[in-house]
Amino acid sequence: MQAADISTLESVALDATRDAAVAAYAWVGRNDQDAADAAATSAMRAALAEAPGRGTVVIGEGEKDDAPMLFNREVLGNGHGPDFDIAVDPLEGTSFSARDLPGSLATIAFAESGTMWSPGPGFYMDKIVVSAAAEGVVDLDDPPETTLAKVAEALGKKVADLRVMIMDKPRHEELIARVLQAGAAVQTPAGGDVGGSLAVLLPDHDVDLLLGVGGTPEGVMTAAAVRALGGGMLGRLAPQRDEEAEAIRAAGMSLDRIYDRDELVAGDAFFAATGVNGGALLGRPRVGDGMTITESLLITRGQIRHITHTTFD
Repeated sequence: MQAADISTLESVALDATRDAAVAAYAWVGRNDQDAADAAATSAMRAALAEAPGRGTVVIGEGEKDDAPMLFNREVLGNGHGPDFDIAVDPLEGTSFSARDLPGSLATIAFAESGTMWSPGPGFYMDKIVVSAAAEGVVDLDDPPETTLAKVAEALGKKVADLRVMIMDKPRHEELIARVLQAGAAVQTPAGGDVGGSLAVLLPDHDVDLLLGVGGTPEGVMTAAAVRALGGGMLGRLAPQRDEEAEAIRAAGMSLDRIYDRDELVAGDAFFAATGVNGGALLGRPRVGDGMTITESLLITRGQIRHITHTTFD
């Protein structure tokens, strides 16, 4: 993509996440995550319909959760401009939104056409995310104790000084116990896969690595941000049900292959997010007095931008 195209698409991505965040915010605390997801999805689809060019949704969110969705292979845009790939989660952290807990985001990533990995029927993947300083030292086949030692050495720290992000899920009970036993500190949010990865990448957050199994849509979006900032990431499909594993095998895909950052997203990419419920990463929309104020994050090649945007009614 040309520089002018990228600049325009960055604006489209920010508009899409802002619109989705504001639409979802109307449902915050109403204990109806499907309605919030549907509102965010509808708003994001409308914004993306105005994008210059043709954007193909390589990976969406709804199929995993049987939720409203921007579906795989859906084509969006006005057709007048470049082709590009899209990875999307209009409302990441739907349960946070439903219960008005901090951490939900409207998220999207764009990449050059044909460069985003498609996991087919694979909804979950095992991941490691590290900052640029530890890029290239980790291996998904390593036990967690070895991973901690390698990352600590790369960062010039002791294992006891590391802070590790692992989602608080039953599948992670042993992993969390082993990381704690090794001496590292653990942050265990109930969800927020993308937000957890961003905490590793952003310099103003005290997190050294992310471990564990999360969603593949979140993984591809994370890879776009990791690639833009030169961090390290590895992923491997990790089905959580027998039927998911069978579908992956039927599609001719391997359950053993490890994908690195540049296989998950092989071309220039950028990532955008807007806060829905507020939290350490981004504040929630502020609506009133004839205006709406949103907080967004745009990650492009080597650059992190925090953007506060005001829309007047």
